[in-house]
Amino acid sequence: MSSKRNPGVLLREVARLYTRAQRVAADCCGTTNTQCHILTELGRSGPQPMAELGQRVRLEKSWVSRALESLVKQGLVAKNDHPHDARSWIVSLTAAGRRRVDRLNDTLDAHATQLFARLSTGDRSNATESLRLILDALRTDAGLDAGRPSRPKRR
Repeated sequence: MSSKRNPGVLLREVARLYTRAQRVAADCCGTTNTQCHILTELGRSGPQPMAELGQRVRLEKSWVSRALESLVKQGLVAKNDHPHDARSWIVSLTAAGRRRVDRLNDTLDAHATQLFARLSTGDRSNATESLRLILDALRTDAGLDAGRPSRPKRR
């Protein structure tokens, strides 16, 4: 099968190029990629225990801890005592952190709009619908549909 028709190859290449283009377009507002990942996850998911945040961004605890300390010093993230676990923190965006994430999202949305503007109206509509279908499939695969647990990972 030609790699140009293989959905796996196409999806990986789109994800790779789009991620690289986003990094160039946004420069993550002066933070590292790890810090940017944490900020955007907190913007998407809201306050959460540090351990859960680490699981969501799929980073080791030491990476998350170092990144959070820097973000706290920058005034972008707050760490508060966990009400049920004295060994843990609840982390959340500060008002400055929320503004940073909003600016980043605005920049990335403008970049996506610029990319889609290169497509005809019909192709734009088809691409948008295809992205919705892929998103639904990914959510189902990850067990994020209707609260169902994710299926076991294949090895």
